[in-house]
Amino acid sequence: MAIIKPFKGLRPTKEIVEELSCLPYDVMSSDEASKMAEGKEKSLLRITKAEIECPEVDDIHSETVYNKSLENFKAFQEKGWLVQDSEPKYYIYAQTMNKQTQYGIVGAAACADYENGIIKKHELTRPEKEEDRMVLTRYLDANIEPVFFAYKAVSEIDEIVKDIVNKNEADYDFTAEDGFGHHFWAINDEATNTKIEQLFIEKVPFTYVADGHHRTAAAARIGAEKTIQNPNHTGKEEYNFFMAVHFPDNQLQIIDYNRTVTDLNGLSEIDFLAELSKSFDVENMGTEIYKPEILHEFSLYLSGSWYKLTAKKGTFDDSDPIGVLDVTILSKHILEPVLDIKDLRTSKRIDFVGGIRGLDELKKRVDSGAMKAAFALYPVSMQQLINIADSGNIMPPKTTWFEPKLRSGLVIHKLD
Repeated sequence: MAIIKPFKGLRPTKEIVEELSCLPYDVMSSDEASKMAEGKEKSLLRITKAEIECPEVDDIHSETVYNKSLENFKAFQEKGWLVQDSEPKYYIYAQTMNKQTQYGIVGAAACADYENGIIKKHELTRPEKEEDRMVLTRYLDANIEPVFFAYKAVSEIDEIVKDIVNKNEADYDFTAEDGFGHHFWAINDEATNTKIEQLFIEKVPFTYVADGHHRTAAAARIGAEKTIQNPNHTGKEEYNFFMAVHFPDNQLQIIDYNRTVTDLNGLSEIDFLAELSKSFDVENMGTEIYKPEILHEFSLYLSGSWYKLTAKKGTFDDSDPIGVLDVTILSKHILEPVLDIKDLRTSKRIDFVGGIRGLDELKKRVDSGAMKAAFALYPVSMQQLINIADSGNIMPPKTTWFEPKLRSGLVIHKLD
């Protein structure tokens, strides 16, 4: 069963939370981070993306940059911009997008649960990204940004959350520059915190990494590293845990993650469509944007026209957690055999576009000449993600896109 502990959160004051909080480090470039932090002295980006304050440094993973992160982290605390709660507690973090709100419990997940499979993953991690977050955590001795977890909904936890939200004013409540709402409550009642901890142990057998595989892996490695370094290790130290926001699965929605390609592998458009017709029913839908409406249906944008591609029987296996995925069908029947794009992680002929940007973005990229064709996919479901994680499988690259992204800086977990 899942061990999720309350912790003494390090948090901003209400007056500065909007300026301090920011998007997670991995959804922006250094240049974009610099622009986002412009005019915001208290922006957490000065810690999570400290290269923006080191313009003379070429390597964003250099000791100079990590030291700047630590210097700023200390300064934020010394100036009173970040203040630690006196007692361990859970927190409720809610996000609103398109008038729908999802409510998560912020708690400290156990590194041991990651090692023993209680925390389940569905993606591979890249060593260099994992190493970067591990080094930053080592320098700061803190989980500076939360990871995004899901769990199978528990009605008793839902009722506790509902009761707190209805009876208490939020500690933080604001709409960020991207239009998404962020709402945050500290759970100050000791009995309620104890009850939540018990419910996770009794009712939640597994949790699932939705977004933040690199930060999760890095946190687990830090925990193992500190365990070896501490001759008096007991297993109760804060470094044995890391910060995660746990959302019930029935409140989450995965957004489509689409693909664009630079060329047709030497094929004419007529020949390309003929190749597709071997595995798909191809229907020209005209010039108006067409969005896939059901599983195993795709849309293709090519030379100003949208096409509906419906996968033929035999191109997918609905009994297989991987074979049922539309990303698998696309790779197996178009990208690999027709376009000769075999490694999605390394190929320079393919790019990925999160569905939050809309299908207009696909059209724009093709119309500009930067890309030759675009494919829109029907989004993966939470149940598909859980099935893959439960079966020990790994999703193909760039399969899931969760939105809204967790705001960094609402709470921080110190490891000392």
